[in-house]
Amino acid sequence: MVLAGTAACGTVENLSAGQKLDNAFEKLGEERSIAFELDLDTDAKSLMALDAEQSEPGEEMPAEIAELLSEGTISVSMHSKKPIEESEEKDFTAMAMKLSGPDGALLEYRLVGDWFYARVDAATLGEMSGNPMPPADELPPEAGAFKKLLAGEWVKLSKKEMEETGKNMSGAEGLGESPSAEPSLDAKTQKKLTDALKKAVAQNVDFATSGGSDGTEHIKATAPFRTLVTELLGALKPLQNDLPIGDELPTAKDFVDAPNTKVSADFTLKNGELTEVSVDLAELAESAKVKKFALVLRVSEGEKPEAPAGATELDIEELMTIMLTGAFGGAVSDEEFGDVPLEEGDLAGDTQMW
Repeated sequence: MVLAGTAACGTVENLSAGQKLDNAFEKLGEERSIAFELDLDTDAKSLMALDAEQSEPGEEMPAEIAELLSEGTISVSMHSKKPIEESEEKDFTAMAMKLSGPDGALLEYRLVGDWFYARVDAATLGEMSGNPMPPADELPPEAGAFKKLLAGEWVKLSKKEMEETGKNMSGAEGLGESPSAEPSLDAKTQKKLTDALKKAVAQNVDFATSGGSDGTEHIKATAPFRTLVTELLGALKPLQNDLPIGDELPTAKDFVDAPNTKVSADFTLKNGELTEVSVDLAELAESAKVKKFALVLRVSEGEKPEAPAGATELDIEELMTIMLTGAFGGAVSDEEFGDVPLEEGDLAGDTQMW
């Protein structure tokens, strides 16, 4: 939306592009169901070459991880009782997320009504991470429904029980106080922020529009990376005290060595509706070995996520007991955690799941 508003502040072509983007985002906001798919448009060799330039000897990215990142996708879908732009957390009745690798789904979860559903490809994830999980048929009987999860089957947990467990853990003695609500921006600060961002990029972003005969149109936004980031930070600095951020904002000095090559975002519209956004990051790599490196987001209307059939209920207390008592092969010992002390509040923010 900032790009759309920025386009409207510039040339005639930018004005036209801005209006089209504005309309496309408004249409998205009117939907009650929406789906996204995110992936990297690159190859494993390019990722490994890029990582090798920044890693210490012996710490380079494994080929398996590079393949997952280059061929994997993250899919998200959600459904609300209201139009998306008007929806708050309580309005969403179903959500789903899936992480897929070259050979299929690696991790998938769904939140439908009062239940949280999940399944994982534990064997593949264990191999990729270098920490293989035991086969499900080798687990003791007390592992219960967790054996189903390791076998790649659907399990379900009560959302209410998860919330209560999170509250109990965050309020337990020695674990600090319960986490406070996430900070949010009031309407006045939101307007100041949007106006500042629009002003910062208005002189640096160029738009170009091209279209086809089948109703498909491309709007490309291009800007020099270091100049744009520096000006954005400069615009945010006066508003820092009003923003929900914990640390000091970076300064222009932090980006003095960043490349100032131009990066571009390509918005694809089909009959006026946004279908894809591709951000080309290859120029930032500054490596002759990296020819193609882009972040791609695909958008569709989506369908309402449904509860999977045959899911086995997993009791959250049983799950925690399994993890703490080491049902996979001996109780958890101090040595496994090392000598790092548990500070007050370390877990307080990690157990709040919703």
